[in-house]
Amino acid sequence: MSEPIRLSKLMSERGLCSRREADVYIERGWVWVDEVQVDTLGTKVAPDCTIRLNREAALQQSQRVTVLLHKPVGYVSGQPEPGYEPAVVLIKPEHRWTDAPSPAFSGHWLKGLAPAGRLDIDSTGLLVLTQDGRIAKQLIGEDSDIEKEYLVRVAGRLSEEGMRLLNHGLSLDGKRLIPAQVSWQNEDQLRFILKEGKKRQIRRMCELVGLRVVGLKRVRIGRIMLGNLPMGEWRLLRPDEGF
Repeated sequence: MSEPIRLSKLMSERGLCSRREADVYIERGWVWVDEVQVDTLGTKVAPDCTIRLNREAALQQSQRVTVLLHKPVGYVSGQPEPGYEPAVVLIKPEHRWTDAPSPAFSGHWLKGLAPAGRLDIDSTGLLVLTQDGRIAKQLIGEDSDIEKEYLVRVAGRLSEEGMRLLNHGLSLDGKRLIPAQVSWQNEDQLRFILKEGKKRQIRRMCELVGLRVVGLKRVRIGRIMLGNLPMGEWRLLRPDEGF
């Protein structure tokens, strides 16, 4: 018989919400396990139990927003750094992409809005910021297998062996990297498709094979493309879209 597991952990593992959100829902009495209401933090349950969120929790989740931003160079993804601003400061009505109709801007969208993944200060492209713990877990959780695609302009000469190593054979910080998909996009630009995101991973991978990155742009996360979203502008993830 399987050992009981903490309810909030199980809710997170099933993608119902983040663990922090689970604790809030439990405290408010919004969680039912095998049709029994649970409102005590730390409650342990059977791993195969049935979990149901009530209407209030579902409504709160439906009101959470996810923002897609085309980050310019010079903005940090997360916490501010001396002399630099976080990318979230761009989420203002005047920077909203006019080609993406959606509800009127609400200041509530900024509450708890956090980046789901990093994009270096000197890189551009698609950055996801979300209030939704389910999406954050999907994109940056330990078991995430969402692809991220980048166009990388490089300087230097890449040998056949170097290309082989980029695809499968490099280590960073003493650990083997998950196999990547790397190919030439044109004569000076590589296309990288990764399923992990170590700090400055692509730049460090390129250095290991004798290349210098002179430009890096993320163009896709999962099924979401950067598309025609102008640099410095943002739009909401639509209800019909998913990663």
